[in-house]
Amino acid sequence: MPTHDLKDNALTPKVSTLNDLAPLANYSLLDTLNRDPNAKADGVDHRSRQVFSGHYVTVNPTPIKDPEYITHSKTFFQELGFADSLAQSPDFMRMFSGDTSQVPKPMRTAGWACGYALSIYGTEYIQQCPFQTGNGYGDGRAISVLEAVINGKRWEMQLKGGGKTPYCRGADGRAVLRSSVREFLAQEHMHALGVPTSRSLSLYVSKTEQVSRPWYSEGSRSHDPDIMTPNAVAISTRVAPSFIRVGQLELFARRARNNEYPTALQELESMVLHLIDREYAEVIDKNLTTPEKVLQLAREFRSRLTSLVANWIRVGYCQGNFNGDNCAAGGFTLDYGPFGFCDAFNPLFQPWTGGGRHFSFMNQPAAAERNFFMFCKSLQPLLISNQDDLHQLKEIFDGFSGLMQTKMQQMWAAKLGLNTFDDALFSALEKLMAQTPVDYSMFFRELSAVPDNIAPLLKSFYQKTKPTYASSHSKDSTPFTSSNPSTHSAHKADTIEVDPQWVAWFAQWHAMIDRETDPQTGQPKSRETISNQMKSVNPKYTLREIFLVPAYQQAALGNYDLVRELQEVITQPYADQSQTIQEKYDRLKPSELFQMGGLSHYSCSS
Repeated sequence: MPTHDLKDNALTPKVSTLNDLAPLANYSLLDTLNRDPNAKADGVDHRSRQVFSGHYVTVNPTPIKDPEYITHSKTFFQELGFADSLAQSPDFMRMFSGDTSQVPKPMRTAGWACGYALSIYGTEYIQQCPFQTGNGYGDGRAISVLEAVINGKRWEMQLKGGGKTPYCRGADGRAVLRSSVREFLAQEHMHALGVPTSRSLSLYVSKTEQVSRPWYSEGSRSHDPDIMTPNAVAISTRVAPSFIRVGQLELFARRARNNEYPTALQELESMVLHLIDREYAEVIDKNLTTPEKVLQLAREFRSRLTSLVANWIRVGYCQGNFNGDNCAAGGFTLDYGPFGFCDAFNPLFQPWTGGGRHFSFMNQPAAAERNFFMFCKSLQPLLISNQDDLHQLKEIFDGFSGLMQTKMQQMWAAKLGLNTFDDALFSALEKLMAQTPVDYSMFFRELSAVPDNIAPLLKSFYQKTKPTYASSHSKDSTPFTSSNPSTHSAHKADTIEVDPQWVAWFAQWHAMIDRETDPQTGQPKSRETISNQMKSVNPKYTLREIFLVPAYQQAALGNYDLVRELQEVITQPYADQSQTIQEKYDRLKPSELFQMGGLSHYSCSS
């Protein structure tokens, strides 16, 4: 699991007021890229319209009415050098609930939104654009309000639910409390898990403003939402080095290929070079030629994207809607819409009712490859004059599947506590987990204790299968033999049914663990060492929907205690935590909640 060291100068808060933050503003995107020629300098541009050129449009966010503080990221505030008190200060709340009209200079009162193209599994679409041209697709409710260099790092701060933009496609530009809580906590959780992600800054809700959304009636098992419900609107601020997406490169590449205007190719090149400056400056030499930079960018993004998806699967995360416009060109997790964490393991787990198998849990490597294909296709116009460069780009793309497989095998080996991947062992496990079924996170966490027998793992089983295994066996008894139920009538309360195939698999795994050696010294690894290594990659707590739902339901009633408690739990996902927390948050999903709308599946409006 990656660590997240804070710089020494970030440990003491330096930013206590918005006036302290203002001098750190530095708007690289606005100052170096092209504004839409039809954009309004004052940012009053909230009507859905076509945007034919330019990298961004200036647009003012629309403040939510009567904002109230819910929570902020204490971890990220500390990293930025922000005082915790800043989150509830009037000026900060005003700005990050959408009112930028009074920000101190040199901050700018107008925000910005960007257009991008839509591709689904490597196929470009324009039908979702109301103009049938693709020129109306982009940030419909996400408005960036600040770029700043803080402690030597550049961050862009973006309001989710900040109101209408020219890309709103007729929608209201709002995010509801439910989705805002989910996204805020998901970003907090993923960062704590060591998975690259956009970050959460703050979360505010309106005490008086509501919008209507389709959702599920209580206890509904409907596939699609079956009622319209009023929802409080909220604004969560997400932060990243940039919010450049694969879809943005696709948009400018399409315009360049079609020669839609004289500067189309130049705008593509500017966008790509800006991406390199924002996300890859530390690994791509600025003295390289543009074609050399482009090829190195493809290599670096390939490495990040494959690592990202392997990490997703490591922690049981499914993006749900992994389109090109939901794929950050910086190689981190972006846009927590129809995401979900696996409960019962299912290779085809897909939380979004509008999604398909192509975006399901174990198909995410293939979906990533299609996004990488569109990424490389978007770079082609910049290399068109040199066939050798194009050939190198093709070789980079062709290497994606092999690298993805390597990253996946390394990940599975780590989850199983092994130095090297064993295909037969993993294939047998994957089959058993799908057949039983088994809770994905709980199984690997229980396995991380390296138990002497299989009994502790049965805590993660959703259903029992014959024959019966006696969980009351002592450490000295034979740990891998199944038992005849009739011979244990006196211990029925201590018996758990388990398939003998599981017993055989556990015996095989255990034998491999006992042969593990330290790669550096060649000495046998201790059980404790193996256990600690496994626990560092197998989280004990994940952001399950069964915990999210009551948190945002209570928040809708004005009680934010459960949101804050859940935030504390999921930002320490590898720690055992207290007995009270374990009993509350380390448990199986109740069987009656499977297939329930809004909990086991949901629409993209979540």
